Amino acid sequence: MTFSSSAATAADPLILYGQTFQSRLLLGTSRYPSPRVLEAAVHKAQPAMLTASLRRQNVSSNDTSNRFWDMLHQLGVPVLPNTAGCHSVQEVITTAQMAREVFETSWIKLELIGDDYTLQPDTLNLVEAASRLIKDGFKVLPYCTEDLVLCQRLVDAGCQAIMPWAAPIGTGKGPVNPYALRTLRERLAVPMIVDAGLGLPSHACQVMEWGFDGVLLNTAVALAQDPITMAGAFAHATQAGRDAYLAGTMTEQHAAQASTPVLGTPFWHQT
Repeated sequence: MTFSSSAATAADPLILYGQTFQSRLLLGTSRYPSPRVLEAAVHKAQPAMLTASLRRQNVSSNDTSNRFWDMLHQLGVPVLPNTAGCHSVQEVITTAQMAREVFETSWIKLELIGDDYTLQPDTLNLVEAASRLIKDGFKVLPYCTEDLVLCQRLVDAGCQAIMPWAAPIGTGKGPVNPYALRTLRERLAVPMIVDAGLGLPSHACQVMEWGFDGVLLNTAVALAQDPITMAGAFAHATQAGRDAYLAGTMTEQHAAQASTPVLGTPFWHQT
């Protein structure tokens, strides 16, 4: 019996905060060449959610801003607001509350930046921000580093999923610390979505093979020479990695192993 990719996805959904998603790819909405390209990329990738930032998209009454939000609404894909650009806990709280009103959702991607050069999360204040948002009724997806202790503290604070980076935002380097990421996957049981730093579909496939539950992409698709085709490539790679993880990869060997048996081979070939 054979199974199609769509059938396999339906039988193995992504579950976050008790809600089911049929895709394991999340897609950002900034830096695309045009709204038309963004729209086509979304249709091609069929993502679980689209991330959007109030602070960076500059929600206002102007026509350009209204057209952007109208387009997101018409795409019919759940929007995951984020707190991009926030540098303090209070900025995060204020932005999240605004996002809840604008998007009418309690979902929030928590971004609290500690360094403007690397855009590394503020690991010292991230747990406090997450805890306050959770107490305020938000479903928090925190953007964080691959630090095991930090991620454990976020889970202890009530985060039912976390989003560690593979590399600094927009670099496209892929997983720069495989050991830490794989250790994180082995130690924590909550869903984990690799967010930031992926540049190639093979990067997405690799982290999915390690057992991560999803990936979030923006720059790798938006700045590709052909964003629409690249969106589809990442969608396929993400699912391929998940399929490989569920199938169980072979154990790596230190020496060559014959792929065909020697049973029945003439004896002079065995001497």
